[in-house]
Amino acid sequence: MDAADFAAVGDRLDSFVGQVFASFARSDQRAVGGLYLRGLMLDGRRKSMQPMAARLGVDHQRLQQFITDSPWDVVPVRRVLAGLATAVVQPDAWVIDDTGHAKDGDSSACVARQYSGTLGKVGNCQVAVSVHAVTDAASAPLDWRLFMPESWDDQLVAAGEAAEAVRRRRLKCRIPESERHRRKWEMALEMLDELRQWGHQPPVVVADAGYGDATAFRLGLEERGIGYVVAIKATTSAYPAAAEPVTAPYSGRGRPPIARYPDTPVSCKDIVMNAGRRALRQVTWRRGTKTGPGNRTAAMRSKFTTIRIRPASREIDRADDGSLPERWLIAEWPPGKTEPTDYWTSDLPADTPIATLVRLAKIRWRIEHDYRELKTGVGLDHFEGRSWTGWHHHATLATAAHIFLTRLRLTRPKEHGQA
Repeated sequence: MDAADFAAVGDRLDSFVGQVFASFARSDQRAVGGLYLRGLMLDGRRKSMQPMAARLGVDHQRLQQFITDSPWDVVPVRRVLAGLATAVVQPDAWVIDDTGHAKDGDSSACVARQYSGTLGKVGNCQVAVSVHAVTDAASAPLDWRLFMPESWDDQLVAAGEAAEAVRRRRLKCRIPESERHRRKWEMALEMLDELRQWGHQPPVVVADAGYGDATAFRLGLEERGIGYVVAIKATTSAYPAAAEPVTAPYSGRGRPPIARYPDTPVSCKDIVMNAGRRALRQVTWRRGTKTGPGNRTAAMRSKFTTIRIRPASREIDRADDGSLPERWLIAEWPPGKTEPTDYWTSDLPADTPIATLVRLAKIRWRIEHDYRELKTGVGLDHFEGRSWTGWHHHATLATAAHIFLTRLRLTRPKEHGQA
């Protein structure tokens, strides 16, 4: 946005700032919060503090103090933002994923050599986990967590000098004592619980195999009554839905035998391959923007199959008769491929149409769109500070900027094409 854009939406932005920062007791804090938002949305390649301050015509230390040193709480701000986001997006699903921010050095909070999907490799970076409200037409972040590698948790490293070094590094980055290493899927469940406390319930949760492969994550969703469509690996083991446990005859000695499946589980890939191409159906899940001679409607389509299975894991409770619960297996097997390319599982009802399952499985693309817009549009990964608090302040305000621009795009699409 440029100065003319801000002039055109000044009243709307002032109202938005008032809502978002209503928890701030001081008017000067709300003013700086609004200033920082404008800096994130103002045209310019770099959204770190000094370039933003130069474009805004203010002292960058004013912005730095607000982000790095001011003790304002992100929770009430994010609570307001989550309400605004769900109202404008009216989501079909919530998507969970994580994104990496490449960093130099090892002084920024929670930076480490770790895998980042953004980098496509192991690199020196911070990783953040987020939940987004999505449809095929719009999306927005709802909540964030900064992932803490084990190397940043002094309770998990060897005692002595190594632990003391970690404690010094945590202190320098102002990491609260209560913050410890958790697996990413555990952080995702924490955010779902937090959002529920704020009055929001997902229509369905979608995630990639980094989350879907964790049986405990799927069980956590089921315990919370949250439906899901999550990606899994081809090697995930399961029984066909028709498989039945068998109880061996009792010999009269020792404990009576319990019902068990007589055969060993097989991989999801084997189940789909055994069903064969005859089980495939062509499904169009949405229409894109790129048309061509052979696809004038920009239809995004492929071949899929849906099969009822019983995922096999010791973590899954069995019924009294020894049976495992039924779930959906969804597989994509594109024309010209010798085998399926992608797999998902879902606990949605057994009568859910294949078109619905496929559309939800594929809707995860919106979170990648958000990450791209957050980073290139409003500078999510441009923060140069090192503190834990500073990162969370900046991420919260980048989220606010993204939501404001999304509202403009949806309500005034001809004037504001940004997402």
